[in-house]
Amino acid sequence: MNILAQAADTTVGEPLVNIAIFGAFVLITMAVVIRASKKNATSAEFFTAGGGFSGPQNGVAIAGDYLSAASFLGIAGAIAVYGYDGFLYSIGFLVAWLVALLLVAELLRNTGKFTMADVLSFRLKQGPVRTAAALSTLTVSLFYLLAQMAGAGGLVALLLDISDRTGQSIVIAIVGVLMIAYVLIGGMKGTTWVQIIKAVLLITGAAFMTVLVLAKFGLNFSELLGSAQAMVAGSASDPVAARDVIAPGAQYGGSATSKINFLSLGIALVLGTAGLPHVLMRFYTVPTAKEARRSVVWAIALIGAFYLFTLVLGYGAAAIVGPDRILASAGGQNSAAPLLAFELGGVILLGVISAVAFATILAVVAGLTITASASFAHDIYASVIKKGKVDDVKQVKVSRITAVVIGLLAIGLGILANGQNIAFLVALAFAVAAAANLPTILYSLFWRRFTTTGALFSMYGGLISTIVLIIFSPAVSGSPTSMVPGSDFAWFPLSNPGIVSIPLAFILGIVGTLISKDTENTDKQAEMEVRSLTGIGAEKASAH
Repeated sequence: MNILAQAADTTVGEPLVNIAIFGAFVLITMAVVIRASKKNATSAEFFTAGGGFSGPQNGVAIAGDYLSAASFLGIAGAIAVYGYDGFLYSIGFLVAWLVALLLVAELLRNTGKFTMADVLSFRLKQGPVRTAAALSTLTVSLFYLLAQMAGAGGLVALLLDISDRTGQSIVIAIVGVLMIAYVLIGGMKGTTWVQIIKAVLLITGAAFMTVLVLAKFGLNFSELLGSAQAMVAGSASDPVAARDVIAPGAQYGGSATSKINFLSLGIALVLGTAGLPHVLMRFYTVPTAKEARRSVVWAIALIGAFYLFTLVLGYGAAAIVGPDRILASAGGQNSAAPLLAFELGGVILLGVISAVAFATILAVVAGLTITASASFAHDIYASVIKKGKVDDVKQVKVSRITAVVIGLLAIGLGILANGQNIAFLVALAFAVAAAANLPTILYSLFWRRFTTTGALFSMYGGLISTIVLIIFSPAVSGSPTSMVPGSDFAWFPLSNPGIVSIPLAFILGIVGTLISKDTENTDKQAEMEVRSLTGIGAEKASAH
């Protein structure tokens, strides 16, 4: 799922039209953000919009948060080139929501206040657990941010015909500044409205293109699949030439390592969603646990529909544009959706779809930034450094300062990563979330004996093992598509470490609990169990 990389030598569409549509989107959303920011004085309003969104509204916003540039551009491109195996990404991303719905959403909403660390530290020692949770949140957010920022540089550069790195760096910096502005002005309320607008645009745009593609083939999906297979089979440069892209195995067939690699990626995708901090934080923007549950149902419906659209768009790009043109273009696989838009509706549709992809990146980075800044301000500054003795105004001020620092860091790292293979960063964010966060969340909610030592073993063990295995994997070195293609220090054979690091984190949680001599607060355990299951007392959740 490579995010768009280098710019093209030839322009796709009209740069002036693309700029005009980008500008219109930014102006409209900024006006919405300014209007939404009228009430942002308290920490509850800034971090979680005062719990003022309904389930359906929050469900649309969750879809907006979750459907990143990698979802739109990457999956459509993967299906266009690899067929069935590309669609497995869609299935993994969608199935992951069942874990969030059945195990996490309602219980998390009942137990916490602002962040994931509220839940993890509820009955454990505040300082060490909050620090570990905040570090995990910042790590996941930064990797996600880095991928989105570099993707923004590549996407806009492709559409505006900016081929030099300096110009692309300026584009990344502009995206970063816009992101910081959204968060500083709008807080969670403004960011949520940006997510809602973006989700409606993205799903509507994908639905419109899906109808156009099916109309070209007489609304006959079988005919579309046949045309796609014929085009791929006749391709000269396609890596899956002469393979059946309607059957599995085009990308993950062959060696045992390749199959295990896919299994590892699938585990990370399915389990990672329920541990993504910026998704978990959305459950606090609704007033009740019932609304949290409704919001996940809405999110599943919208995200499921979108991923069905990507199936048609991917095969449509294979049949109409062809794998040769897709792979020869500047963005490689990930230019499939923009090139398909250009074939279907010319310059205007290309400009609209590209602006939607740009909006996707802006909305996701804004959501990630407010999550990371809230985690630092609420978990580290207010709860650990100040021991809970801090007023709302100061907490919001620290969060805003943190948002600027994170934004500047993301700009710098995004410029460094521009043009590199950054696909592994998205998968790494999921793998870190699944290993460092999910075991501790589940143990905290469901295992009475779970202790602080167990939580620290699980979180730090999952975080460190995931990052170490990724550094020494083929994703970073040892292959032509690696982050550092000229070097080879890869001794771990899998590109995604999920199949190793996630079970390891679960085991470490058990080991840490069994060997610890911690005496946990039984009253807090009982209170957490009652609150998580019934919601009684949830409105009084605090960082005590």
